[in-house]
Amino acid sequence: MAQPEQLLYSKEHEWVRIEGDHAVVGITEYAQHSLGDIVYVELPKVGTHVRQFTNIGVVESVKAVSDLFTPISGEVVQINDALETDPAAVNRDPYGDGWFLRLKLADTSEQKNLLNARDYEKLVAE
Repeated sequence: MAQPEQLLYSKEHEWVRIEGDHAVVGITEYAQHSLGDIVYVELPKVGTHVRQFTNIGVVESVKAVSDLFTPISGEVVQINDALETDPAAVNRDPYGDGWFLRLKLADTSEQKNLLNARDYEKLVAE
């Protein structure tokens, strides 16, 4: 399964797309496939400050409830409100309509702690 090259990835299967001093966060195709049909997403409130690799919410599927971790630190400036009524968007389009939140970055140097697409593909192939 080829990963989008422009994204960075965490070992916990979240992705991040850096857009200047902001970042968009979601879960990977691998993660949503492993979870199965997603029925609920709990995200932090706008204004919350989050630290890299800490728990920021949950994703509930028909199979399990899984913690959601942030791949990078920052302040939550937007959440994907559409997931409240349509959490299945994460299954249909995890890198597009199924995004979770947008952060104002706290420390751009944290990107070095993340995986590129090739390294993430190696991780999920194990």
